[in-house]
Amino acid sequence: MSQDSLFPTTPSASTDSDSATGIAGRGNSMFATHSGSPLAARMRPQTLDEVLGQDHLLAPGKPLRRLVEGSGEASVILYGPPGTGKTTIASLIASAMGQNFVGLSALDSGVKQVREVITHARQEAIRGVRTVLFIDEVHRFSKTQQDALLAAVENRTVLLVAATTENPSFSVVAPLLSRSLLLQLNSLEPEHIGQLIDRAIASERGLQGRITIADDAREQLTMLAGGDARRVLTYLEAAAETTEANAVEAKSAEASVDDSAADDSGADESSADEAVAGKPVLTSEILNASVNRAVVRYDRDGDQHYDVVSAFIKSIRGSDVDAALHYLARMIEAGEDPRFIARRLIVHASEDIGMADPTALPTAVAAAQAAQLIGLPEARIPLAQAVIHLATAPKSNSVMQAIAAAQEDIGRGKIGHVPPHLRDGHYEGAKRLGSAVGYQFPHDDPRGVVAQQYLPDELADAQYYHPTDHGAEKRINEYLPRLRGIVRQEPKSGKRK
Repeated sequence: MSQDSLFPTTPSASTDSDSATGIAGRGNSMFATHSGSPLAARMRPQTLDEVLGQDHLLAPGKPLRRLVEGSGEASVILYGPPGTGKTTIASLIASAMGQNFVGLSALDSGVKQVREVITHARQEAIRGVRTVLFIDEVHRFSKTQQDALLAAVENRTVLLVAATTENPSFSVVAPLLSRSLLLQLNSLEPEHIGQLIDRAIASERGLQGRITIADDAREQLTMLAGGDARRVLTYLEAAAETTEANAVEAKSAEASVDDSAADDSGADESSADEAVAGKPVLTSEILNASVNRAVVRYDRDGDQHYDVVSAFIKSIRGSDVDAALHYLARMIEAGEDPRFIARRLIVHASEDIGMADPTALPTAVAAAQAAQLIGLPEARIPLAQAVIHLATAPKSNSVMQAIAAAQEDIGRGKIGHVPPHLRDGHYEGAKRLGSAVGYQFPHDDPRGVVAQQYLPDELADAQYYHPTDHGAEKRINEYLPRLRGIVRQEPKSGKRK
């Protein structure tokens, strides 16, 4: 059977679709590797026992385990971060389902290819043969492409296994979600990453025990992985290549020492020979030279964007300055637009701090202007200053509550007429209409405030702003009742304007 066509070639069915549109085959041939394949590909789990970190989905009796073992009936959407095993699980399903497995990439497959798969699957179903359709990066499928799958999934013409790194609630159409099991894979824990490192070093499919790794390098590599199996294996492979290359260079240098110098070295030569004879050690220095930084997982248009921004704002609101700086650094390192960060700070300065520290808003605005003027990397400094200011400032959401309460009254129709004495009087005939008649000018009073009705009659007693005792708002809280008491007394005679 050819592995280059979209469908398995059989006497009863054939296709001329090219290999770019999909992959079909027996077992997990679609994931076949060779000696030159990347370490991450060679170490792809070949059995359920090798899958790490997803016990909540692969325990006995779970739907995903039944599917992997070839007895499941439900279509599934696998959702999780990169390097957690989505494609691996698809390969295990491929092994369980034999030759009736079709893989499509959302990057280069259209509605035509999807319909071809479904047509062929119907033909196979007549013969009692089930077709498994694997779609990687399903969130990149358009709504039309996803809709083309609905009937086939509902009628179980195909058993769909879709994988995505994006939250399916945002990226997969609701009808397809309702016809599939949504299974979320977790990022690997440090203990799982450590097991994977040890396995890759020792395995015949991996580094075959050619090197060892120092404890501090293993710990550092685990931290750099960020829960991503593919990433840690990529980093390990790069560092292992450097380790082995260094060992070869050391051995060549030792061999080039002339005999007379070797005779003079005595015991030192014997010690050097023993070191060269041992396995090369991957150290933290080698790791740092091979992998100079961690890659931040952050999609500016997807789930991670909203999760990190949410954590950022909640950390500032919660007055955890260190957490706030962590998420700021995370967004900056991931390439987030500094103007977006600054906009969020401006909103937060009024929403969660407000009058408790009136200087918070000017600070946030100044940081936004600085970010606009100088850009990254320098903009990170004024942004950090603003984050520190906001995170350590006293908190009050009374400003947000005040405007929300006022809008709520408006929404309920409590609007009323503007009191006549507050209306515009700068036109001929205004006084005949009663506009601006009786207005009391506050500056004519030594206190700068006079008794006068400002709200419409329907809202004469409304109170929207309720200051807290936090920060600068404590002073407002002390004098606001007196201020309201003066303003809402019966109006007295006075000069008019």
